[in-house]
Order: sequence, then C-alpha cells, then structure tokens
Amino acid sequence: MVHLLREVGLDFVGAAPVRHVFALETAAPPEAVYTALAEDVPGWTQWYGAVTLARPLDGGARREIRLKGGARFEETVLAAERPEVYAYRIDLTNTPGSRAIVEEWRLTPSGAGTRVQWTVAVDGTAPFRTSVRLARPGLSRAFRGAVASLDRRLAAAGS
Repeated sequence: MVHLLREVGLDFVGAAPVRHVFALETAAPPEAVYTALAEDVPGWTQWYGAVTLARPLDGGARREIRLKGGARFEETVLAAERPEVYAYRIDLTNTPGSRAIVEEWRLTPSGAGTRVQWTVAVDGTAPFRTSVRLARPGLSRAFRGAVASLDRRLAAAGS
C-alpha cells in the first residue's frame, strides 16, 4: 500500500520529532561528492549498498528510489545548492506509519576533501518514530559504508 506523506519544507530538518545526524570525512572534494549525490542519481546503486534503484524524474526535480527489503520512495528535491546542500522530501512510500521524511546531505570543505553530513528527519506514528530511533545503529552503518564506497568510487574515477 502506498502512503502519501505530508508536504514539509527544508526547515523540517531542524524541527522533526526524530532526527539522526551522521558525519564523515572523504578524500574527494565537495564538487565531486555533490555531483555523485545530485547529478548521478542512477549511480547511487553503485555506492549505496541499500539502494537497488535510483532514477531521476521530472528532469531531476524528483526521484524514485527502491531499497533492499522492498521499501520504495518517490521524492521531491527541496535543495540542490552546488556544492553545499542536496536535500529531498519523501512524498510517497510503502513504509507504514511514516508521515513526513526529509533527508539532507550537507557538504563542507575539509582540507583537500569533504565533510559529508547526512541528516534524516522523520515524523510518523509512535511505533514508526520508535522504530526509526531504534534503527540509528543500522542507519549509521549504512551511511559509513556508503560514504566509504563513494569515496573509493570517486578516487578510482580520478575525482
């Protein structure tokens, strides 16, 4: 069953009832990381292990994402500010209990590389919020693996 989520803006990242913030450093410069996040959406399947399908819609204004385990999302891009911020809101999902979800990727220079910060901001039913809180260690592992894989991919491409 598909659930239509509440339309929220970028300010939801700071106001959501449940927020997880993760950060890591990469050797790749912000421009290269931004390009991988915002402009090579299909490439997410190559570096983010949980993503099985990533496809831009409406000229990049929206995205379709599928994850291992069957979760599906249709998203609207809220911010695409090269090379600092890429954020999107989930509009439709098959994940029960969710009411609003925004993910923000914030990139800042760090030496010759980039500090990558990923914020997951959610609202939903009490059981959904609890499950997202309990999912923090798994989200952290997924983020660490994805950033490490992205960094290797960008190094091999000669970012």
